[in-house]
Amino acid sequence: MGWMKDETGLDKRAANYRALTPLSHLRRAAKVFPKKTAVVYGEQRFNYVEYHQRCTQLASALTQVGIASGDVVATLLPNVPTQAEAHFGVPASGAVLNTINTRLDVGTIAYIFEHGEAKAALVDTQFLPVAEAAIEQMDGAGPQIIEVPDDAAGYPATGRHITYDALIASGDPAFEWIMPSDEWESLALNYTSGTTGRPKGVVYHHRGAYLMTMGTVVSWQLTLAPVYLTIVPMFHCNGWNHTWMMPMLGGTVVFCRDISAKAVYDAIADEGVTHFGGAPIVLNTLVNSAPEERRAFDHTVEVFTAGAPPAPATLAAIETMGFHITQVYGLTETYGHVTECLWDGDAWDGLEQDKRSAIKARQGVAMPMMDDITVLDPDMEQVAMDGTQQGEIMIRGNSVMKGYLKNPEATEDAFAGGYFHSGDLAVQHPDQHIQIADRAKDIIISGGENISSVEVEGTLMGHPAVSLCAVVAKPDDKWGEVPCAFVELLPGASVTEAELIAYARSQLAGFKTPKAVVFQELPKTSTGKIQKFELRKSLQS
Repeated sequence: MGWMKDETGLDKRAANYRALTPLSHLRRAAKVFPKKTAVVYGEQRFNYVEYHQRCTQLASALTQVGIASGDVVATLLPNVPTQAEAHFGVPASGAVLNTINTRLDVGTIAYIFEHGEAKAALVDTQFLPVAEAAIEQMDGAGPQIIEVPDDAAGYPATGRHITYDALIASGDPAFEWIMPSDEWESLALNYTSGTTGRPKGVVYHHRGAYLMTMGTVVSWQLTLAPVYLTIVPMFHCNGWNHTWMMPMLGGTVVFCRDISAKAVYDAIADEGVTHFGGAPIVLNTLVNSAPEERRAFDHTVEVFTAGAPPAPATLAAIETMGFHITQVYGLTETYGHVTECLWDGDAWDGLEQDKRSAIKARQGVAMPMMDDITVLDPDMEQVAMDGTQQGEIMIRGNSVMKGYLKNPEATEDAFAGGYFHSGDLAVQHPDQHIQIADRAKDIIISGGENISSVEVEGTLMGHPAVSLCAVVAKPDDKWGEVPCAFVELLPGASVTEAELIAYARSQLAGFKTPKAVVFQELPKTSTGKIQKFELRKSLQS
């Protein structure tokens, strides 16, 4: 007798099967938590019935303007309610959501529009000039722009495009959501730079996002009605999937368009924020904030931090201020965090502060939705769990991408040997906790943003005075790491540090621009390969 049938002959899969999808969380919340506050943005408040209805009307309106199942709808938005509504409304129309980093330059945004074949784009008025310039650079037709004004933030509608409110007003509040028939269907498209200047399109499936939301509840020990502050940009791994997760718990999402210490403290004090995620730079901002920026609060705020290990001194300071920090680790290809520093209170609570902070900076162990995350050597063999032998972090489990869009070769390489290859070198401790030792691909992580050293080098090499350059990460108290360029000039050529930085800034996003330039002969091997490890070493001294 087949596994899908019992003695009645009923096909249980046909009768009861529903594809796992995070969309189900909001549909349920509208029934279970109808009057609970779902969204807070300044004076704006929506309960779950209203939130669900707006997402429904967005889905309906998108189909009315020609969006079909499988089409891509992009967003160029800060952390505002429209971005959250897009996370449900776009896939509820059958489309695939592509949230684009608002800090990218025109050329990269044009490439993403074209490569992802976006049919429409929800664009905040603040970023309208860059979106319009990107479309002008495209070879073919660009996406239809739907403008998202924000009067409260000082970005009123321009009148050049249909507005978001007008779009959803045209939608049918009784529209039936187009749910996936197979949980392997594509849900979202996110672009990551990798080691080259051209970003790769990472494709998420509904199953992975659903299980990410469930696993996060367990690892973060969430209970009903959390109040979550959107510090993690929702264009980064869809905000680590937290916006999809919150309706499951009847949670409230408090939106923060521009991150500052004052904005964070105000949200905690005024809205009762209980949870947020962010890069270590956010922790540094809170620790180094002025007394007049701070507000008193009487509860512990739980924080997930990732992007780079937080400095032990930062951890020691912030945990006396009412924040409890958990280090997590992941990549765009893994929907965000997939490991956690799982605290062993019996063994570690009694340690001195510096030792506790050092442990908290580890990347940790696999979260519940993952099958296996470990450190393997080049032969795909387990390294010794001695905290010394290095290997590469390898990842296998439900919350791993389908693959890279239109790039089967890169996809095959990424999954060679049955694991996703992270590209991060690490050691593994006897308790199985993973700790990053170095970044195998020379990616610079600045304030949580990935920067391709190859892209920055290529830009600097375009300056007429530059003969050769190498870009590496320089430690920085505020950003964790910043790009530092080492440059050899052509014979007889002359350029100042300020001139070269200005040149780079004219062609790159601000966060990719080198913050320092060192003029010197570059160390090379006998074959002419630049020895970047020597350059990094010089910045440590």
